[in-house]
Amino acid sequence: MHIQLQQTVRPHSARQIGAIVLAGLMLLVLLMQLIPYGREHTNPPVIAEPAWDSPQTRALFFRACADCHSNETTWPWYSNIAPASWLITRDVTQGRAEFNVSEWGRPDNDGDDAAKLVQNGEMPPWFYLPLHPEANLSPVERQQLINGLLATFGGEVEGENER
Repeated sequence: MHIQLQQTVRPHSARQIGAIVLAGLMLLVLLMQLIPYGREHTNPPVIAEPAWDSPQTRALFFRACADCHSNETTWPWYSNIAPASWLITRDVTQGRAEFNVSEWGRPDNDGDDAAKLVQNGEMPPWFYLPLHPEANLSPVERQQLINGLLATFGGEVEGENER
């Protein structure tokens, strides 16, 4: 006699699937930590700074812009955890390459667009502000920064020639 046992396959419950997905995501995040990019948080020496028009402009700039546009970056705790470390390192590297007040006098390093970028709301970027509330300038401070950037670096802001 041959007896065949029939096994019933029970589908996974939503809770089981959720647990499997969560475990997979946790494993992925742990594996990301093994990738070495994004953890070298060096601040190269300050070579030279521009001749700021006022201490107030410098203070506002360092409050809102210096983490990415100087060699005096403050690296937050989460800049050590991938994938945030990758994004932050990329932003700082690109920001320093584009415009760096700690390497003033370097060719291709000028701030003539700085005021326009602040006026247009492109700087600081929207994703920077929630984790850096000190960079969220009031409208008066923002205008003071724009005026100070124009006085320090020159350049034009939109609407300036339309008068």
